[in-house]
Amino acid sequence: MTRVIPTLLFLAASLLAAQVQATTTFKIATLAPDGTSWMNEMRAAAQTIAQRTDGRVAFRFYPGGIMGNDKSLLRKMRVGQLHGGALTGGGLAEILPEAQLYSLPFEFRDFSEVDYVRQHMDPLLMAQLKNAGYIGFGISEGGFAYLMSDAPIAGIDALKGHKIWVPEGDLISRRAFEAAGTAPIPLPLTDVLTGLQTGLIDTVAATPTGAIALQWHTRVRYLTDAPLMYIYGALVIQQRAFEKLDTADQQLVHEVMGEAFERLNRQNRKDNHSALNALQIQGIEFVQGEAEALQQWRDTITAAMNTLVDGGLFDGAHLLLPHDRGSGMD
Repeated sequence: MTRVIPTLLFLAASLLAAQVQATTTFKIATLAPDGTSWMNEMRAAAQTIAQRTDGRVAFRFYPGGIMGNDKSLLRKMRVGQLHGGALTGGGLAEILPEAQLYSLPFEFRDFSEVDYVRQHMDPLLMAQLKNAGYIGFGISEGGFAYLMSDAPIAGIDALKGHKIWVPEGDLISRRAFEAAGTAPIPLPLTDVLTGLQTGLIDTVAATPTGAIALQWHTRVRYLTDAPLMYIYGALVIQQRAFEKLDTADQQLVHEVMGEAFERLNRQNRKDNHSALNALQIQGIEFVQGEAEALQQWRDTITAAMNTLVDGGLFDGAHLLLPHDRGSGMD
């Protein structure tokens, strides 16, 4: 009997060690605040994955920017402090410059154009992301961003004199506003509300849901009712970390997270429609963009983006500028 007890203890300890060793926990950070659709869907997907893998695969999330902005997340991923991040389009462009194509100002006029282009471009971007050493699980729509300001902006000339925020490191947005004759102010997302409160900036481009979630809508009075740019995000995990999972678990994570991002895509579109109505109810005045002035800005941006293509920032073969639109979009 004295020999049996140590043997049983040894076997129990070995079994426990094997279970611990078999568990892979992905540490994922994001700017998305807890309680948002993004976090709710990712947490639900993580719970499903843990259940269906019997605990072999787990996720630990760091929401609300507590790990820093997208650049900080990517730096921490490179040194192994994080395994992945739910990145904004600007963060994704740090890995893959072509990802900026979706967020070109005035690139899309409506969601039918978005859906057509994404049907063809999403798989290409995911493949290129893998070539860069990252695994993507699909792109989730953030929605159209609109100019929101303390004074009405109906066209390009009205922009001058405004203190316009652009995301830190976002060359596309900076060049677009510079082409309009302004001097945009780069700030990390986490500093925008403070910038609005202190008067450092007075104009932002944001989705309706984003403006409400981040409380920016409390510091502006006008919304220019013309889609400025398309906002999106994606969950990425370093390929070397992800491929430590066995093939079956990799496929399961792809399936569950992919379905979560498809749901997010649909839900975010509905949420933004509701948020637009909420902004009006809360007293934000909608300013109709002047067609001629908006076209002038589009033409100005087209020239600026062509300059970036000529400079090799991204592949011009994927670039859809306003004059390239044809009946194929219908």
